[in-house]
Amino acid sequence: MRMGIRIRQSVVCMLIAALLLWGAACGKEEPKKPSRWEATQEKTTGQKAVVKQAIAGGEFNKFFPQAGNGFNIVYTQEKQGFAEAKLEDASGKELATLSIFDTVSNPEAATKYQQATEKLQEYPMVAVGENGTAILIANRLQAQVRSKDAAFDANARQEWLQKFDLKGLSGVVTP
Repeated sequence: MRMGIRIRQSVVCMLIAALLLWGAACGKEEPKKPSRWEATQEKTTGQKAVVKQAIAGGEFNKFFPQAGNGFNIVYTQEKQGFAEAKLEDASGKELATLSIFDTVSNPEAATKYQQATEKLQEYPMVAVGENGTAILIANRLQAQVRSKDAAFDANARQEWLQKFDLKGLSGVVTP
């Protein structure tokens, strides 16, 4: 009988030890990895969206190409350091998006022009994906044309970039 009690005590002790170990293991928290949203929040916290010296978007409108010859310019967005317009044909079909961006708000955006191998007039020119062409004016202002229609190719984008008032834009940042 004594043997049976000892076996029961041993089994009970082993069960208690196993439960304690299991409880300790379950209670131990793994270090929590931040979610992709938290990681992005950490990276962007403290960064300003727009630098105060950025030119007001409304100032850019006068430098966009003029409507005419069967084309319409429809202004769609204007904010500090940025302005955007749609280029439409006479039927209202959107052909491209035209924009001007002040890179003082995001200096990294201007660095891609340091590697530019092409120029449009005297301005460095780069491809922006498959549907965009952009130039940098006065080392600061980016004028861009993005195709919205397959027929609006790189040559058409370059042609429309030349229709911006590039000299006027360069005068905005250089006295």
